[in-house]
Amino acid sequence: MKALSALHDTHPVPLEPEPSDVVAYHEALAERGLARFGPGPRVHCHTGLVDRLPPPGMQAPELRKRLKASQEMLLAELARAMGAFPDGGDVLEVGTGLGGGALYWAQEHRATVTSLLSVPAHVEQVRGYAHEAGVGGRIQPLLCTAEGLRSLRCFDAIIAVENACPVPRSQWLRGARTWLKPGGLLAIADCFWVRPGSVHPSGDMWRTHLGSVSGFLDAARRAGLELEVHDNVSSRAVGFWTLTSELLVHEHMARATDARGLRAALNAVRVESQREHLWLQQGLLDGSLEYALLVLRREH
Repeated sequence: MKALSALHDTHPVPLEPEPSDVVAYHEALAERGLARFGPGPRVHCHTGLVDRLPPPGMQAPELRKRLKASQEMLLAELARAMGAFPDGGDVLEVGTGLGGGALYWAQEHRATVTSLLSVPAHVEQVRGYAHEAGVGGRIQPLLCTAEGLRSLRCFDAIIAVENACPVPRSQWLRGARTWLKPGGLLAIADCFWVRPGSVHPSGDMWRTHLGSVSGFLDAARRAGLELEVHDNVSSRAVGFWTLTSELLVHEHMARATDARGLRAALNAVRVESQREHLWLQQGLLDGSLEYALLVLRREH
């Protein structure tokens, strides 16, 4: 991968991940998503939108149900932002996890979906889920390789949910334009930094490679993509991480067998919440991070 310096961001650019890092990240993401929201077939591995938090004390099964519904709400809002979504059209979904998004667009919008995946084992898993959901004929899982990318045709829409960060954005956006039909839409749902220094210094590939929203839009313009919709849904994304933090408590407590284990579980919750969730919640609340829905169009 080439350097990301062409984005002209003022924030220091982290080293780009190796292909093995990308595979490992998506493997872990899918494993966690399947454990929380499985068994499928529609399993999502991304942020959701929550408009109203339930009272504290909700049990784990109901929390999982609420979280999965919030993830589907994110996709519904992205479809709304796209306006006249090309129902029955050809869609390239830059896959998150186990093809939940691909199944959503095929089932809810009758789209024919090419699902671009990073993990070889996920190709057959997504194919199996598609057949289980009754849309096997409309979903083609494809491993993201140089050969696979060269075989792509043009699409009515390209949809990327939390997959636009750990890649060379300028190069990726130029490629997206070539894969879109004239008038086609690129729809993005992702988290971006607004103020330098807001990215958490963890080893998580997604977190360490968040770009600025202004840099992304600048790169999109240079690639020949015109912005049509920019929706800031940060306030609605905060609740997802609040519910996920509550679910973490249940997950860790379930592994505790005695008082010592209980103390260790509570400490593990605090550590994981600080690393995974609290910085995101704070950043989305104070405006240093933005969770955005972006819709861009290839005009010609």
